[in-house]
Amino acid sequence: MRDFNVRPEIYDFAPYVPGLTIEQIQKQYGLSSVIKLASNENPLGTSPLVQKAISSNAQRAFRYPENHSPRLVEAIAKHAEVSKDCVLVGNGSDEIIDMLFRMMGTPGRSNVVCYEHSFAMYRMCAKLCGLEYREVPRGEGFDLPLDAMAEAADENTAMVIVTSPDNPTGLAASVEDLSVLAGVLPSDCLLVVDEAYIEFAWPPESYSPVQAFDKFDNLVCLRTFSKAYGLAGMRVGYGIMPPQLAGVIKNARIPFTVNLLAEEAALAALEDEVFFNETLSVVMRGREFFTEELAKLGCKVWPSQSNFVMFEPSKPAQAVFKALLKKGIIVRPLGSFGLGKCIRVNVGTDAENRIFIETLAEILNG
Repeated sequence: MRDFNVRPEIYDFAPYVPGLTIEQIQKQYGLSSVIKLASNENPLGTSPLVQKAISSNAQRAFRYPENHSPRLVEAIAKHAEVSKDCVLVGNGSDEIIDMLFRMMGTPGRSNVVCYEHSFAMYRMCAKLCGLEYREVPRGEGFDLPLDAMAEAADENTAMVIVTSPDNPTGLAASVEDLSVLAGVLPSDCLLVVDEAYIEFAWPPESYSPVQAFDKFDNLVCLRTFSKAYGLAGMRVGYGIMPPQLAGVIKNARIPFTVNLLAEEAALAALEDEVFFNETLSVVMRGREFFTEELAKLGCKVWPSQSNFVMFEPSKPAQAVFKALLKKGIIVRPLGSFGLGKCIRVNVGTDAENRIFIETLAEILNG
């Protein structure tokens, strides 16, 4: 076999493992119907306005999109009530994360601070970019260890990353706590708050620092259209950051990363307030239902500000996961997060939620 001149650490990478698909489970178990509650997708699917926008713009797919998606940037800035110079749109918020790692850190010198049991991409990006990854233990009950993160940062820390609401626990940091953390970090260190699930936090003014963005000069907030807006398959996300940083990154990025149909879909999604509000209603109703019913089944349940709930079942998590699969229900076991005793289940439709709880009850009560 031919040897390629690849950096040695690349051979040590373990690939990111996404949730199982409906098609995979249908084929494996010979099922005609499968309920997927594993990937935190929108329970209502895709907005009718988005579907219309994609269809009506399909004939334009041979054209290049306008670089940096200025129409979408302007719409996001208006929606978030920030200057458009602060908004950077990407191919999912993952692209913004990747660019921050590549452009903020110096290989062999810089470090990034995060906490244990979090989104695997942070560690992957740090390793790919040759940055030290400092992982702080969580607090009691998996609380977000903001004080410990501040203590772990030093003059070589490029970024401190907080996911809020957190994946996979659903816990969220308050605006006050995030403000304190931003204020005590070293002068050249960014506080990056990954807000992929922020639309589900209630009340929103208690959790997102974007509302006071003009008070910070070291804050980056990341958001996505994949969850509340139902565009996971289109890959659209954005960052809100100091305008000088946004400008530097725009100059260095590759062109045309957000495709034409994705931009039109995101614009339509922002317009469809009916779909958005119904999504929030379904999620919050389902989240409360899960929290109450899982506790009744003897499961340990963590309070969530997201569109999913993390719980520890009364039987081994992996066995419960496999039993659910055989009955056509996909959830997410959390062994890959280092939480082998726990399962994450995202809110589905009211009917899907009831079926999940009924099926889980059968498995746990045996």
